[in-house]
Amino acid sequence: MNRRFSPLIATLFLVAAPAAALAQAPSPQAASRTAPERTIVVTGTGEARAAPDIAMTNFTVLRSAETAREALDAANAAMREVTAGIRALDIADRDLQTSGFSIAPQYRYDNNGDGTQKPPELVAYEVRNSLTVRVRDIARLGEILDRAVTLGVNQGGEISFDVADPQDTRNAARREAVADAMATATILAEAAGVTLGAVREISESAGEMPPQPMARSMKMMAAEAAPSVPVEAGENSFSASVRMVFAIAD
Repeated sequence: MNRRFSPLIATLFLVAAPAAALAQAPSPQAASRTAPERTIVVTGTGEARAAPDIAMTNFTVLRSAETAREALDAANAAMREVTAGIRALDIADRDLQTSGFSIAPQYRYDNNGDGTQKPPELVAYEVRNSLTVRVRDIARLGEILDRAVTLGVNQGGEISFDVADPQDTRNAARREAVADAMATATILAEAAGVTLGAVREISESAGEMPPQPMARSMKMMAAEAAPSVPVEAGENSFSASVRMVFAIAD
C-alpha cells in the first residue's frame, strides 16, 4: 500500500524538528548556573591564655564504725565542723555544695586451714560525705586546703581552675583562628596561581584546655602546709578552630 504525504505535512515536520533540537540544548547561561563554583576550603586554629580567678576543690570526710548508725553520726559531726570552718573563711553558702554521699559495708575475707575461703565477715561500715568548695579568691586556696585537713577532712583535695569571664580570651582565640585560616588560603591560592575571592562560608568549633587538675592526698597536703598548702594556678588555655570556604575569583 502506497503512503503519500501532503506538502503541508512535510513542511510542518521540517519546521518542528529544529525547534525540538533548540529546546533540548542548554543555553550558556543555564550551563554556567549548573557548573560548581570553584572554592578553597581551609581550617584555622587559634589559642589564647588567661590566668584563672576561680578554683574548685573537693573535700571528703570518711568515717568508719561497727554500725552504720555510728559511722553516720561520726561523719555528720565531722562534716558539720568542716562546713562551719570553711564558712568562717568567708566562703559564701552559694559556693558550698554537697557533691557525694555513700554508706558501704566493709567485709573481711579469711581462709580456712585447708585453703578454702570462709564466708565474708562484716567488720565495719564506712560513710563518705563530700563537699565541693568554689574559691573566688585563689590567693586563699592554700589556706582553705590546710584548714580543711585540720577540721577533719581525710580524703579528696582535687583542684580545678577556671576563668569567671572568659569571653575576651575566647574572642582572642577566634581572631587568631580566622587569621590563620586566611593566611593558609592566601598561600594555597598563590601556589595554585589563582586569585582568592570572597568568603563563602565560615563555621567554628571551640574547646578549652585547662591545666591538669591537681590530685593530691590530704596527708601530703598536710605535710607540706607551712603555714598553708602551696598552690600554683598557672594559666588556662582557650582554643578555637574555624572552617572557612573561599571562592576562587578567576
